[in-house]
Amino acid sequence: MAAIAADDTTTSAGSKAKPRPAGKTRRDGGSSSSSYLQATPLAAILGLFLLLPILTIGMVSFWDYDSVRIYPDFVTFNYTETLGSWVTWKTYLNTIKFTVIVWLLTMVIGFWVAYFLAFHIRSATMQMILFLVCTVPFLTSNIIRMISWVPFLGRNGLINSSLIQLGVVPKPLEFLLFSEFAVVLAMVHLYTLFMVTPIFNTLMRIDRSLIEAARDAGASGFQILTNVIIPLAKPGIAIGSIFVITLVMGDFVTVRFMSGGQSASVGLMMSNQISLLQYPAAAANAVILLIVVLLIVAAILRVVDIRKEL
Repeated sequence: MAAIAADDTTTSAGSKAKPRPAGKTRRDGGSSSSSYLQATPLAAILGLFLLLPILTIGMVSFWDYDSVRIYPDFVTFNYTETLGSWVTWKTYLNTIKFTVIVWLLTMVIGFWVAYFLAFHIRSATMQMILFLVCTVPFLTSNIIRMISWVPFLGRNGLINSSLIQLGVVPKPLEFLLFSEFAVVLAMVHLYTLFMVTPIFNTLMRIDRSLIEAARDAGASGFQILTNVIIPLAKPGIAIGSIFVITLVMGDFVTVRFMSGGQSASVGLMMSNQISLLQYPAAAANAVILLIVVLLIVAAILRVVDIRKEL
């Protein structure tokens, strides 16, 4: 028996000392090659439709131009003129102001809509129906949904007419339309769903036993909300914030129509530069705007780990 045990030990030791079979190495190499092949289509699409346009915009931002054409060159005055102009800084500040206001409003409204759907609607069928109702406005274009506010907010619109008839105000309210108020209202209307969807998805993943445990421990409704639900909903809030911030920072149609030309944004400034054939200057503004947005997104990702949601 001792000899057999010794033979077994020698065999085991010998098997451990043997090199890895050639067949297994080939399989690992084949698996690695297969992974690269599977990733190639996505890499090609991202490179063609994302990386290449960004590189092209960055290249054009260093070109020269005049009133009729652009000249391939390497100049930096597009950036120096943009960053050295107080008008540009004021426009960026105005854009950031719109972004912060719209982000706060959409976050509050989106959270409570998602909270109502997730915790107060017990039927999964009714949750789906109400969620689809929220998406109905997306069956039409943004411009149509934006212009639909004009009959309500105009000087002789429904809101002013109702307030005057009720005796609340003696004359029409001028700030309702073609103002920053109208811009913010339209943006909140357009982008709230981008905050509702990720927050609702996150709230539906919360284990209800955690809420029951907090309630059994004597926590109040407000304590459950602030100590359990909101911390667990942070990934959804972060994703919705990224959507809303990027959309508002680049929006120019809403600012143009709803402000009546009385307000400005970076997107509107770039649109005006393109209409004047100032493509290098618009490209420089696009690069700066991209950097600003990426810095904001990076700050959000430093605060909240959205990998839990993904």
